[in-house]
Amino acid sequence: MGAVEYAETVVIGAGQQGCGVAASLQELGREAVVLERAEIGQAWAHERWDSLLVGSGNRSVRFPGWDYDGDDVDGFMSGRELAYHLRRYAKERELHVREHTSVREVECPPDADDSDEVRFRTHLSEGGVIESRNLAAAVGGYAAPRVPALASDVDPAVDQLHSRSYRNPEALVDGAVLVVGAGISGQQIADELVDAGRAVFLSVGRHRAWPRRYRGRGLHEWMFALSLYEDFVTVGGHGTPVLPGLPVTAVRDKSGDLHLGTLAAKGVVLVGSARAADGRTLLLADNVLAVAEESARAFRQAMDTIDTRIRQRGFVAPEQRPAPGIDMSPLSDFGTRLDLAQHNITTIIWCTGFGPDYRILPDRVLDEHGAPLQQQGILGSLPGLYYAGLPDGNSLAPVAISASVENGRFIARQIHTDHIMRTDSSASVITP
Repeated sequence: MGAVEYAETVVIGAGQQGCGVAASLQELGREAVVLERAEIGQAWAHERWDSLLVGSGNRSVRFPGWDYDGDDVDGFMSGRELAYHLRRYAKERELHVREHTSVREVECPPDADDSDEVRFRTHLSEGGVIESRNLAAAVGGYAAPRVPALASDVDPAVDQLHSRSYRNPEALVDGAVLVVGAGISGQQIADELVDAGRAVFLSVGRHRAWPRRYRGRGLHEWMFALSLYEDFVTVGGHGTPVLPGLPVTAVRDKSGDLHLGTLAAKGVVLVGSARAADGRTLLLADNVLAVAEESARAFRQAMDTIDTRIRQRGFVAPEQRPAPGIDMSPLSDFGTRLDLAQHNITTIIWCTGFGPDYRILPDRVLDEHGAPLQQQGILGSLPGLYYAGLPDGNSLAPVAISASVENGRFIARQIHTDHIMRTDSSASVITP
């Protein structure tokens, strides 16, 4: 079994959520060991495309006790920049992060009770065990790339990759590119490819688009000033463990908006949602206009919500005439078949999202889909088990970068309260 050591709390994952938990515990005088399979901020630095922009904006990049300190608060930093800020934060806070330390499995002794010091045994892939009273799984819900089953029916001569593996246009073989999915990744990648001179087809799917700026201010500034954050991150439930994407707002040139209208105007060919494949033919839903119209409604609703809240608060803000919108004139339905060979499509990039990957945890704490059994997106089904970075019902708020503050401090307060009550301390369980 190798060496056995003890830590009051083990945190798995050194992204913003895991570091947020460790830093919040540190604020209360409690320590944690953070285990990271690769490097701090690994996904942002090495598992996304080179030009990715963080869609929630620089204002959202904040961790416990640290706010964005650059000079472009309404801008959109790259994924690598976010990783840099996170690494700097972990170093300055002297968090106990063990990089290149992957977890093989977590054992939850079935006979452990509330008074036991050891309620979890974390087995490391390279040998050794860390016993702990608490465990915070901070691997989030965007860990496992999702590719639809129809991908296996595409002619093997067509290169296929998930957005997680895409880096830049130069890394692709010559020929046209089909991007599948119209969320942040799909639209940003399609935008980059068409600007690089590629022939690009975008297979659309349900998504939301928002204006980057409205009535003189950035959208995320309005969200903060008008307390609209929860309104804008609540989505309809899909009844699956697949996490929905955030709306598309970030653009590489920091001007205008990114949506299906701007992509079509640039020459991206919009096709319907992929439904099946037969070698070199992709079968599609004939729904380009329907998807675009739904996205346009979300675009207008965002502005209407801002207008309503400005009136309710009695704030003075300049009217914007004409208001930004999605130009539908370049859009049209495509039909139900896409011949890959006819259009010289040599590459398919699946921008079809991610799902959770919690296979390191015991089956009894997961549901039939392999997703965590949890409450509020944070509390696990066993005492001392916590999650950071999962949605709460239909709200994506706990998934956001800035949620590392609230999530981390909530978990830290629970662990601190457990320590006080378990040691029969007279200290108050109410923390600052």
